[in-house]
Amino acid sequence: MVPRYTTAEEAVKLIKSYDHVYVQGSTSIPEVLIDALTARADELRGVEIYSAFAVGKRDAPYAEPELRDSFIPKTIFIANCIRKAVNRGDAQIIPVLLGQAPSLFREKYLTLDASLLNVSPPNKDGFCSYGISADMAVSAVECSRIKIAQINKQMPFSYGDALIHISELDACVEVDEPLVEVPSNIPTDEEISIGRHIANLIPDGATLQIGVGGIPNAVLGALTGHRDLGLHTEALTDGVLPLIQNGIINNSKKKILPGKNVASLILGSKGLYEYLDYNEDFIIKDVAWTNDPYIIRQNPKVMAINSAIEVDITGQICADSIGQRMFSGVGGQHDFMYGGSLSEGGKTFIAMTSTSAKGHSKIKPVLSEGAGVVTTRSQAQYIVTEYGAAQLKGKDLAQRARALIDIAHPSVREELEEAACKRFGYRFIHTR
Repeated sequence: MVPRYTTAEEAVKLIKSYDHVYVQGSTSIPEVLIDALTARADELRGVEIYSAFAVGKRDAPYAEPELRDSFIPKTIFIANCIRKAVNRGDAQIIPVLLGQAPSLFREKYLTLDASLLNVSPPNKDGFCSYGISADMAVSAVECSRIKIAQINKQMPFSYGDALIHISELDACVEVDEPLVEVPSNIPTDEEISIGRHIANLIPDGATLQIGVGGIPNAVLGALTGHRDLGLHTEALTDGVLPLIQNGIINNSKKKILPGKNVASLILGSKGLYEYLDYNEDFIIKDVAWTNDPYIIRQNPKVMAINSAIEVDITGQICADSIGQRMFSGVGGQHDFMYGGSLSEGGKTFIAMTSTSAKGHSKIKPVLSEGAGVVTTRSQAQYIVTEYGAAQLKGKDLAQRARALIDIAHPSVREELEEAACKRFGYRFIHTR
């Protein structure tokens, strides 16, 4: 089959009213195709658009209030480009563990008619790469009858699951569009302290899962004296490059894909994307595989490092909402917290500053009204703030409260102690 090159406007005519459409995510939203589809709003009705974790250049144009009858946006993770629409009620989130999200397509809980992709130019054998976004794209393409792609000169070619032969594409649109860049956060003094606390608990030979932002960068910056680390993560960022280039991350102790850096999506700088291009040291996999706890557990000493919006004094972890307002999603936190806990020598961390940007304590007597529990108290191990690391595994509720109060901001410790005394009584008072 000869690939069908055409314009974006012609390509999206393959999508009809009431179709269900997947839009690729990470930092590679196919914006040219999105604009062409949105331009057809007057002639379309009830097109359901599914998305996942993504960093957009702008708010999703198809999620504007005036287009409610044309498009029905749904997402499994509230990205920056869809957050306003979700909180207006113009879009909805589907709660699901990220590692299980592909099963929504494969087991037909959600049916798909089309996928909109942003892929690399074909290699010498005719294969295009999804580059920086295998995550849900692999399962979506597998389950779509129509596949429409931007063939983007700026998309790196990555190895692993994220490949499609150009002959399988129903329409191809040539573009030369920069990918979204996510600058590396410079850690604050508090984040640097958190990074050191966590790094001190990470042994040589560990396998890292690490997220995005100032705290992950602080952890990575504190690992320069370690040896023989491995990488098996959901999201890969610029922060890992110095450790890879200096041989600190060499994947020599991993059991799953030894010698390879494993991720499901990439987000970072243009330099990171260029480093990834045709680099066989990186394997980009379907998120159903990278986030499978029974795959994760096979690596030794898995160190799963995630974050939270707030934690209560028993160790319940909220990471997806601010009270009743949805903010993000479950993501892969649960997948790696569980997989890490099953790994031989594994440890799991929830890392956060003790207070929010507005100065509110993130450690609370009870979670805010409406806050969702992403990780249960039974799964919590280390909670880390700039004041130290509270190890909760094996502790009763009164002991947990004491450990968490010790790492809370000093200004709220008395308030938390009063709440713990009221809740746990004698056992808390005599816990040290």
